[in-house]
Amino acid sequence: MENKEIQDRVVKVVCGVLSVDAEMVEPESNFVFDLGAESSQSIQLVAGFEEEFGVEMDNEAALSVQTVGDAVTFIAKYVN
Repeated sequence: MENKEIQDRVVKVVCGVLSVDAEMVEPESNFVFDLGAESSQSIQLVAGFEEEFGVEMDNEAALSVQTVGDAVTFIAKYVN
């Protein structure tokens, strides 16, 4: 799966969980500082990514991911 497709799907999940517009979500966007994610939403994001991509991720490692771009790179390891 190409990173562009992964990024598009990550953005879709982020918009759904955090109720933000896709235009606000850039690869360098920090989930907490730029997109306003709270700790409970971070867990929802991980669950959303797992559901979207049909993978199970290491939750502790997944929760340490800070930006949208890092999430794309992280998820690519599971789907490629």
